[in-house]
Amino acid sequence: MKNIKIIMGKELKRVFGDKKLIFSLFILPAILVIGIYSIMGMMISNVSSDIEEHKSRVYIVNASDSVKSIIDANGFSKVADIAYYTEDDFNKNADVIHNEILEETADLFVYFDKDMETKIAAYKNQGDEIPVMKYGYNKTSNYSGAAYSNFNEMVKNPYQQKLLAERLGNIELLNVFTTEEENIVKEAKANAEFISQLLPYMIVMLLFAGAMSIGVDAIAGEKERGTLASMLISPVKRSDIVWGKLFSLMILTGISSIIYSGSMIVAMPMMAQMNGEGMGSMFGGVSFGIVQVIELVAIMLALVFLFVSVIALLATYAKDTKTAQTYVSPCYIVVIVAGMLTMFSAGGEIAIEKYAIPIYGNALVIRDICTSEVVLEKFGASLIGTLLIGIICVVAMIKAFNSEKIMFNA
Repeated sequence: MKNIKIIMGKELKRVFGDKKLIFSLFILPAILVIGIYSIMGMMISNVSSDIEEHKSRVYIVNASDSVKSIIDANGFSKVADIAYYTEDDFNKNADVIHNEILEETADLFVYFDKDMETKIAAYKNQGDEIPVMKYGYNKTSNYSGAAYSNFNEMVKNPYQQKLLAERLGNIELLNVFTTEEENIVKEAKANAEFISQLLPYMIVMLLFAGAMSIGVDAIAGEKERGTLASMLISPVKRSDIVWGKLFSLMILTGISSIIYSGSMIVAMPMMAQMNGEGMGSMFGGVSFGIVQVIELVAIMLALVFLFVSVIALLATYAKDTKTAQTYVSPCYIVVIVAGMLTMFSAGGEIAIEKYAIPIYGNALVIRDICTSEVVLEKFGASLIGTLLIGIICVVAMIKAFNSEKIMFNA
C-alpha cells in the first residue's frame, strides 16, 4: 500500500506541478464549455430576434375586401410588407415572384381563386366547385417559414372561420362534441424530461473525454519518454505501479469531470436565459435528494474506474501516444453512441439485463435518477456490470505490465 501511495503521489505531483497541464486539463475545458454554450445561446437568441424583427415581403393575389379587412384588423399588415396583385398582374409577374422567393428577397405569395367568395356562396351540393387558395414559400428560409405561419394564424384561419359562420349561421354546428384532456404523468418525470435525456449522454461523454486526455499520457506518454522503464526496473511491485497509476488517474479524471459538469451547470442556464422562458423551463424542475446524489456519485465513480481501466489497458499495449490514441478513439465512438441511445428510447419497461451493459446501463440509471424512477435491482446490475469489466481490464493490465515484451516493446 505504501508503494501505491508513492506512485499516486508521483503522478499527482507530475500534473499539479506543471502549470501548463493544470491549464489544459482543468481551466481550458471550463472556459471552452462556458464559452461554447454562451456563444450558442447568443446565436440562437440573435436568430430568434432577427426573425421576429424581420418584416416579411408578401404577395397576395385576388384579395377580397374581407381578406384585406382581416389583414388590417389582425395586424398582419404590421409584420408584413404586402403587395396586392390582380389575376392579370400575377400572371405577368409569376416567374419574378417565384424567383424572389427562391432567392429570399421575398417570403410568401398567397393566391386566392378569382371570385373566390362568389364560388363559396354558390356551393350547394356535393360535387360543386370548391375554390382553391395556394401558397408559395421557401421551406429552407426562416423568414419565409415565419411569414407562412403568421399568415395562417392571423389571416387564413380567421378568414376561414368567418366564411364558415356565414355559410352555416352558427359555426358551433361544426362541433359535434368537445374534448377535455387529462395529462396523467409523474410530475418529477415531466419536469425532468429534457435534462434526463441530455444528462446521461453528457456525463458518459465528458467522463471518458477527461479520462482519455489524462490516461493516454500517463501510460503511453511515459513509455514513449522512457520514464516508465526506470519505474519498472525498480524494486516496486508492478501491480503496485498499476494500482498507483489507476488511483491517481481516477482522482484526476474525477476532478476533470467535476469541472466539466460544473461548467455545464453554469453555462446551460445562461444559454436558456438568453432564449426566454420556454427554453429555460427545460433546464429547471430537477431536484436531487440525498439518496439520488449518492446513487449518481456511485455510478460516476464506477464509470471513472471503467474508463480509466480501459484507456490505461489500451495505452499499455501501445508503443507511443499516437498509437494509444488510435486504439482509444473507437472506444470514444462507442461511448458516444451508448450515451445517445438513451436519448431515443421509446419508453416502456427495460429488462434488467440491459442495465448490466456497461455505459449504456449506466446512462439508463442516470436517466432514471433524474426522473426519480431508479430501481435498486437495476442500479445494482449497472454497478456490478461496470465494475466487473473494469476489474477484468485491471487484471489484464497487471498481466501486461509483467510482460517484458509488451512493456519494453521488445
